[in-house]
Amino acid sequence: MKDLSNIPALMEDIGARARAASAMLSQSTAEVKERALRLAADAVWERRDEIVSANLKDLDYGREKGLSDAMMDRLMLEEARIEGIVSGLRAVASQPDPVGEVLAEWDMESGLHIRRVRTPLGVIGVIYESRPNVTADAGALCLKSGNAVILRGGSESFHSSTAIHSCLVDGLKAAGLPEDAIQLVPTRDRAAVQELLTMTETVDVIVPRGGKGLVGLVQREARVPVFAHLEGIVHIYVDKDADPQKALNVVLNAKTRRTGICGAAECLLIHREVADSIGKNLIKALLHEGVEVRTDAGLQFVNGTLKADETDWGKEFLDMIIAAKMVNDIDDAIAHIRTYHSQHTDCIITEDDEAAAAFFAGLDSAILMRNASTQFADGGEFGMGAEIGIATGKMHARGPVGAAQLTSFKYLVEGNGTIRT
Repeated sequence: MKDLSNIPALMEDIGARARAASAMLSQSTAEVKERALRLAADAVWERRDEIVSANLKDLDYGREKGLSDAMMDRLMLEEARIEGIVSGLRAVASQPDPVGEVLAEWDMESGLHIRRVRTPLGVIGVIYESRPNVTADAGALCLKSGNAVILRGGSESFHSSTAIHSCLVDGLKAAGLPEDAIQLVPTRDRAAVQELLTMTETVDVIVPRGGKGLVGLVQREARVPVFAHLEGIVHIYVDKDADPQKALNVVLNAKTRRTGICGAAECLLIHREVADSIGKNLIKALLHEGVEVRTDAGLQFVNGTLKADETDWGKEFLDMIIAAKMVNDIDDAIAHIRTYHSQHTDCIITEDDEAAAAFFAGLDSAILMRNASTQFADGGEFGMGAEIGIATGKMHARGPVGAAQLTSFKYLVEGNGTIRT
């Protein structure tokens, strides 16, 4: 039984065991890792009633904490979502193993033959908030990429994450892999997070997945390198050459399909020339769906809207709320997005190829879309399987962080008694 009262000693032990497990994983075959993930998926499905029971405890805890409806939706698990977890595990299992992939290969005049190949990062710390499915996604992706992982889920998802983690361990044991390859911090104590952020001797990178408060804390206090996943302040710009039906379909889906995910649209920008036509119809449709629309002065002519204030720009509502603004042209839209976005996902609705090209060139978001719902902004929809999050930084990994993004590379250099003159 672990001593949960001594957090520094607890985390030091977890880190040391993760480091030892990572050394074993780096030599594991693709077949063994795939088997572990498939067996873990089987365990999740077989134990789904147990997971739902654990989740009910977390939902009670969330209600006591006064979590918003969006956060409660993120937290909730029922059989369909558990089936999604199982599908995600199997999808990662079936992906090509990235470890050992030859990225480049060449010969030098000196006689050296050089290969650049993918290699695991080592030990990854993942800190996340209410979504318990991240336990499975992160564990699976780290295992697939040959990394040991230390998972620290949110306090509100403690019971659900523990139940899912137990299934992952079942898969590891059945496949003959070290149980310490996927560890879950067994306490809600926030001191464990502080320790994890400073474990430079055993942890190679931290991946935070959550709101601005969590990511800001990690970025401020981490001594371990961080893959940043900031909030999704997602914009949709409706150009003067937008197709009205495409605009309607995309905007409604992007805002209302699931409001609590980071790919949900939070700000609608409408070209001046179509404000009284396409724009007006879009706002009416949003209002009809129960969305609260907060508009600038240029769109106040639409009945039923509320007046936006400065705090509504650059805000992640994660709710049935959207900010809307009339812009003069595409340059005005790009300038607004550059001022307020989080470099996550932004979209243009247009039939004009030149406008789309200007939008793509003018913005540096991790994901840029044209005529497509921003709800597609995740690794599964990009064909990458499950992902830990959307990296909004510019170093190492950007966009959906899947198994391949959780690797580095090394150079394998071969000669034949070759010497340097």
